[in-house]
Amino acid sequence: MSIPGEGHEDVRADEQKDGRKAGGYGLHERANPKRHRVIRLWTVVHPSVLGSTTLTATASEAPLTARLYPRNWRGDGVPSFKPSGQKGWPIRGQDLVRLSADYWWVIGVGVVLTLARFSEAFLVLKGRAAGLPLALVPVVMVVMNVVYAATSAPAGALSDRIGRRPVLVAGLAALACADLALALMPGLAGLFVGVSLWGLYMWLTQGLLSALVADTAPEDLRGTAFGIFNLATAAALLAASGIAGLFWDRYGPSSTFLVGAVFAALAAAGLTLRRRQA
Repeated sequence: MSIPGEGHEDVRADEQKDGRKAGGYGLHERANPKRHRVIRLWTVVHPSVLGSTTLTATASEAPLTARLYPRNWRGDGVPSFKPSGQKGWPIRGQDLVRLSADYWWVIGVGVVLTLARFSEAFLVLKGRAAGLPLALVPVVMVVMNVVYAATSAPAGALSDRIGRRPVLVAGLAALACADLALALMPGLAGLFVGVSLWGLYMWLTQGLLSALVADTAPEDLRGTAFGIFNLATAAALLAASGIAGLFWDRYGPSSTFLVGAVFAALAAAGLTLRRRQA
């Protein structure tokens, strides 16, 4: 069969080369049927062998829950507690009353912070609007993640040294500056300054709100506390992206990031005010 167009001779040569490879493998398999049958059998069997070996090696270990909460487990690995048998809505009114005002303040700050931190997809859109070629648009996310990865190691130590709230306020300040750079600085310079500050914000704040939830919730209600926190911030993230898209369509990219800067400033003010009251 002839191939139309220029270069068909090279294509035919490549096809012949591939055909020789495939034919050689077929002749080799035909000459050594038992060997290839063993290879195919091992290809099918070895995942199950590895899996069963892993299970055998770890079967004697206590479950993860037993290692985390040893008081609730007997020595034989059987839980010493029984399910409550409660059905329906898992959050009870008396549990909500036990959650402190500091916890609800953290929830409020988390919601406002999430409204400021809309989807990173808007950073990609900003890169395109700033004149970045379509093929280079992913560089926006690369720069942000490189800054985040390069600075993430000492974040926990910094939080332990000066406290979680000051670090979180500094992160919110970085987010506000990132939004202002993206909104007010023209061209690619403003884009990459804003994206770098966004990565710095991620370094300073990643996990800190969750740590504050754990600090302010009773030990036996931390599961409920994290459930409420995740529900509230998920709803806020959905609303944040909707608000950002609305401002982007109606008033342009700059308005989207200015609104984000306002929300970041409100969240930082809330944390600072609560600390002074405490």
